[in-house]
Amino acid sequence: MITRYLELLGREASAVEFEGPIIEARAAGADAATIEELERAKVEALKVRALLRRRARREAELSALYDTAGDLAALRDLDAVLEAIVHRARQLLATDTAYMTLHDPERGDTYMRVTDGSISAKFRALRLAMGAGLGGLVAQSATPYATADYFADARFHHKDHIDEAVQEEGLVAILGVPLRLGQRVIGVLMAADRSARPFHQEEVSLLASLAAHAAVAIDNARLLQETRNALEELSTAHRTARAHAEAVERAALAHDRMTSVVLRGGGIEDVAAVVTDVLGGSLAVLDDLGRPIAGPLDGAVGELDAGVFEAAQASRALGRTVRKGDLRIASVDVGGEPLCTLVLRSDDADERILERAALVCALLLLFRRSVAEAEGRVRGELLDDLISRPETPGLADRARRLGVDLSAPHVVVVARHDGQRERAAFWASSQAAVRRGLAAGRAGEVVLLLPGEDAGALAQRVAAELSASLSSPATAGASRAGGTGTSGGAVRAGVVAAAYQEARRCAEALVALGRAGDGASAAELGFVGLLIGEGRDVRGFVASVLGPVVDYDARRGTALAATLAAYFGTGGSPSRTAETMHIHVNTVTQRLDRIGKLLGEGWSDPERALEIQLALRLHRLGHTSEP
Repeated sequence: MITRYLELLGREASAVEFEGPIIEARAAGADAATIEELERAKVEALKVRALLRRRARREAELSALYDTAGDLAALRDLDAVLEAIVHRARQLLATDTAYMTLHDPERGDTYMRVTDGSISAKFRALRLAMGAGLGGLVAQSATPYATADYFADARFHHKDHIDEAVQEEGLVAILGVPLRLGQRVIGVLMAADRSARPFHQEEVSLLASLAAHAAVAIDNARLLQETRNALEELSTAHRTARAHAEAVERAALAHDRMTSVVLRGGGIEDVAAVVTDVLGGSLAVLDDLGRPIAGPLDGAVGELDAGVFEAAQASRALGRTVRKGDLRIASVDVGGEPLCTLVLRSDDADERILERAALVCALLLLFRRSVAEAEGRVRGELLDDLISRPETPGLADRARRLGVDLSAPHVVVVARHDGQRERAAFWASSQAAVRRGLAAGRAGEVVLLLPGEDAGALAQRVAAELSASLSSPATAGASRAGGTGTSGGAVRAGVVAAAYQEARRCAEALVALGRAGDGASAAELGFVGLLIGEGRDVRGFVASVLGPVVDYDARRGTALAATLAAYFGTGGSPSRTAETMHIHVNTVTQRLDRIGKLLGEGWSDPERALEIQLALRLHRLGHTSEP
């Protein structure tokens, strides 16, 4: 019989089968002593059977823990490891479901992280406040809790939404153990059945072991992610530092090239060439008024609209490059006044190089301005001497050293303005240097002595350009000074001074006539010019006003001038003119039509008529005859 029980143990028979030998012995009529011995053997065999089953179960538990440790050692995906732990908990405890909740530090509750065997969407989305439900109690107290019947257990603080989710999942018996990292609870691991059942201490210990592995997995994953983040940050910082070092080195090399260009006597155009060679794209350099100094003038940079100049203003305010589309704008100012602006069209460019180029260009412009101001002072002193002290010895030699030929025809221009004196003086000295003339700045005006003969055209050009530079009207009067020197090289006294006085009177007359911002010589001012002109060219005035009529009379033997004088003498009446000249009124009308064609439209307008009457009076006095 002992052999029979060993056989049952060997094939892991069920507990019921161990009653078989006793039943057979009774059927065979065995005595009471034999039956008692079989009973003792059965009890011992069942003890052995229970011990073997506990050992097998322990072996399975250890195997599961070993597998879990292996998963942790080869941790690649945290979700996969946690799902494996929950699945093993469900298998080892032979429960209907297992799940894990984690603590949310931002919201102060726990949320469902992993489930295995769950069928309810509401349950999988459940969140538990600290202390609410069995899971909330475990998370709050950091102590395992088990219940054979959740809904009948009054130890838990039941919440309607929790109970509804648990009921929808159909759970009854629940065991929960904390996930702990040191003294801190980070979540809860739970196993549950859909029927009432007790949980033994061995099951609590097993689930606690799995929870410890899960906590380690979560912490390892956190440390691994932090390590990865730190490595990525270090890598990014290294790339940034390397890129910064390369950019700094590149900017330093570009700065050395620009400095070398300047030291070799190069200009802004050469600096711009270095920038485009290093950065690519196209570059334009603008002066303080937004006019191109260097770079492509054919539109390669694009239309310089108001937005570009607003960006330039922002660049000066911020002290760095400002972007506008694919344009990069760097602008430099001195004392709040713009000095130069660099506009680069490029898809990607090192802004440090553009900013350094802007500074180099600004220094070049300041140097040019300083040189121009120094030369302007010399030229201004010479012009002052020609006007105020023409008898000063050596004026011609001083002019020759400045490249000014005083023996050639010159024009004196006086430009009256209300703008910034320094800007006007700088503009005038620049014009004088470029045109080989002289310039001087005075309160409310600039004076220029420029080569040329057409005083009126030169006055108009100076008025227009100086008005644009000052952004306010500048009124220019001009007068020819002729050749201011003699063959012997001595300066003829008073020539420049007289021309200066006439040019100044012309400028004042333009302002008085309401023509501020215009430019003219005495010849363009009509009879006003005749009155203020130094030479008083009467014959030229008569010719400019009445010449076509006088010439017509001389060629045809007509009396258009006499008819015109009678017409004005009778107050503009054709009939009275006919009576005065003893001709028919139709003849007067025909002559007036001819006069209109010769003098042009508007000849009878008040201002024009006044000039014509003055010219007729001078004509009758004989001022049209050759000297």
